[in-house]
Amino acid sequence: MELILREYNLQLKHTFTISRESIDFQPSLIVELKSDGFSGFGEATSNPYYKTTVPVMIEDLEKIRTIIETTQDETPDVFWEKIYPHLKSDMFALCALDLAYNDLYARKKGKKLYELWNYNIKKNPLTDYTIGIASIDKMVSKMQELPWPIYKIKLGTKEDIAIVKELRKHTNAVFRIDANCGWEVEETINNAIELKKLGVEFLEQPMKANNWEAHKEVFKHSVLPIIADESCIIEEDVAKCFNHFHGVNVKLVKCGGLTPGKRMIEEAKKLGLKTMVGCMTESTVGISAIAHLLPQLDYVDMDGALLLAKDIATGVTIKNGVIHYSEGNGTGVTLI
Repeated sequence: MELILREYNLQLKHTFTISRESIDFQPSLIVELKSDGFSGFGEATSNPYYKTTVPVMIEDLEKIRTIIETTQDETPDVFWEKIYPHLKSDMFALCALDLAYNDLYARKKGKKLYELWNYNIKKNPLTDYTIGIASIDKMVSKMQELPWPIYKIKLGTKEDIAIVKELRKHTNAVFRIDANCGWEVEETINNAIELKKLGVEFLEQPMKANNWEAHKEVFKHSVLPIIADESCIIEEDVAKCFNHFHGVNVKLVKCGGLTPGKRMIEEAKKLGLKTMVGCMTESTVGISAIAHLLPQLDYVDMDGALLLAKDIATGVTIKNGVIHYSEGNGTGVTLI
């Protein structure tokens, strides 16, 4: 098996702002695994919040190139367990590798990933489209640029309720709110009351990740469901979220790929938690991998490639929130 690493700097259509940062470009690593005439592709993006960069991911993967390239036809579960001890300090690199291996494995079997997993795609959820923090006029123009059935609105300003009230005047779409750890307890509880009146479906990670007492208090009193994101990183975190959140947002780059992501979703379902998968502004490579988990999800945020000025791959396509799979096997990705 041959390992190929490619570095990209993905340009966004618009400056993307959340409560803690703004970006115009998203560095990304694409992993390709080649074997027996087949190629599998995976992706992970850099992220300052999680202290990960593309050069570090490349360095960590190069250290175990021999282990990777001498692998022969192991299942994705076995491969992940073998690689994990070497990359447990770099889950983003592990994710890119795991996505590529799952893709390659399914292509060799002549199946799409969801077919390999025996998932039924008939009731897939719609994806939201994210509106980053900006002036109200700019946020409205972003919605008008791409009419959509569900919007995720990034908040964490001093004018959050006013922003949502104004946005509501311009669309009947469902709203989801992501404050990215920008609120406090009383603020969250009070905001939830007002936001529910404005057609908001749920709140995602309103408070700091490690403030578990605060999460429990909000869990008890919020009139809207609360979904964990920054508080749910790896598999062990799912159980912690029980009785502190109503659901979990599993990010593949944070947990180390599709293989552990599937396990996290299964654990969440057992605990009665709502299930969601989110993206990190990946290209269609990473987004196409997420698509194959849809049958297991209540919600999904997989609009990363839609936020790019120019994509680097073909794969799944998204129209008005509906995800359409490509004809190819595995994740169906082809690099442009």
